[in-house]
Amino acid sequence: MASTPKKLYVCTACGARSPKWAGQCPDCRAWNTLEETAPVVAAPRNPRFDGYAGDASQSRIRSLASVQARVEQGIPTGTGELDRVLGGGLVQGSVILIGGDPGIGKSTLLIQTMAALSEQLPALYVSGEESPEQISLRARRLGLPCDRLQLLAETCVERILGLAREAAPALMVIDSIQTLYTEQLQSAPGSVAQVRESAAQLVRFAKQRGTTVFLVGHVTKEGTLAGPRVLEHMVDTVLYFEGEPGSQFRLVRTIKNRFGAVNELGVFAMTDKGLREVSNPSAIFLSRHDDAVSGSVILVTREGSRPLLVEVQVLVDESPLANPRRVALGLEQNRLSMLLAVLHRHGGIAMFDHDVYVNVVGGVRITETAADLPVLLAVLSSFRDRPVPRDLVAFGEVGLAGEIRPVPSGRERLREAAKHGFRRAIVPRKNAPKRPPEGLEVIAVDRLSEVLDAI
Repeated sequence: MASTPKKLYVCTACGARSPKWAGQCPDCRAWNTLEETAPVVAAPRNPRFDGYAGDASQSRIRSLASVQARVEQGIPTGTGELDRVLGGGLVQGSVILIGGDPGIGKSTLLIQTMAALSEQLPALYVSGEESPEQISLRARRLGLPCDRLQLLAETCVERILGLAREAAPALMVIDSIQTLYTEQLQSAPGSVAQVRESAAQLVRFAKQRGTTVFLVGHVTKEGTLAGPRVLEHMVDTVLYFEGEPGSQFRLVRTIKNRFGAVNELGVFAMTDKGLREVSNPSAIFLSRHDDAVSGSVILVTREGSRPLLVEVQVLVDESPLANPRRVALGLEQNRLSMLLAVLHRHGGIAMFDHDVYVNVVGGVRITETAADLPVLLAVLSSFRDRPVPRDLVAFGEVGLAGEIRPVPSGRERLREAAKHGFRRAIVPRKNAPKRPPEGLEVIAVDRLSEVLDAI
């Protein structure tokens, strides 16, 4: 009878191995870095996977030109917004990790997707948190077809994979990866070693069987995925659920995608019948006040391949503190401080005795530099208490020398603004087209001083 493999502990700092746990690594002397890992066990040779990556006996060096590349055709999920963030659809054998806050809608979106796809493909929903009765109750409440969707309540990876080999599903959901454990390790489910080894077995199963696997991941209080960082490297696609508390809108953002563009954004609305896609997200992020208000400017940003109109609001108020506050929601706070310094140096407007609060309406997070110019316009509008015209949009990067630098996809941004009825746009001169969209006046600027004169 084969002996049980011994435990093995690996230092996360230097990679040293130890047969037993200790508080301090014997090699690098780092504290609390030894973590349990699965021992390497020689597996029997399987002729089915000869030549597969990792089989050294069949590996050989080939020229890149001799490799026949397969064009992966994505399987449509039936939801346009989800297809957008996935890069066109589901790819056979891919592993997709979905993270988000508790109750934001991860399980709801997946049960809707699996129920719809189970009509044409064998699908298996594995739950480690909810019972089959709870999942069935949710599916019936949402009015989903449940006849062909298979359920499994299990947390042991070995038993899950054994049953999955018999059922041979084309799609499989694991809800969630933090609840699974492998019998090769003795640590508790959710630990770093358990999450890493459980995910590794699921990834190998997906690649060998051609099964598309969804992994639901918990997030920490900082908003990052719980567990080892290597988990995001192992999977093919990483999606993050975002949304403001109390808001019905949910944003699904692509952080990593081996089969499509990153930073794509899908917009959903939570209803009593589940998540519904929002085909025109710009409309929900625009307040369109009855009267022009100070401190509000419309930004034309770009999320992946989609231009998006969002409202940037700024409140500038006198500060009773020695160090005025700089608060940015949806923007990088350090960049706000830099823009205020540029406004002082090249615009002659000082904010050293004022608090500045910046908010991007709708919970959207802006990571590109095209928001620089709209933020400065909104800051100046609130500081002077003079509203910016309601039919004005802006985008552009502001440099430290006071120059207005161009941003990518300027023409697409202007077309999106004209489609929503805006009549004027302040843009970098290099983004100004020779023929502006019909009905849109383009004001091209090179310096911050020209922007101040234009408004």
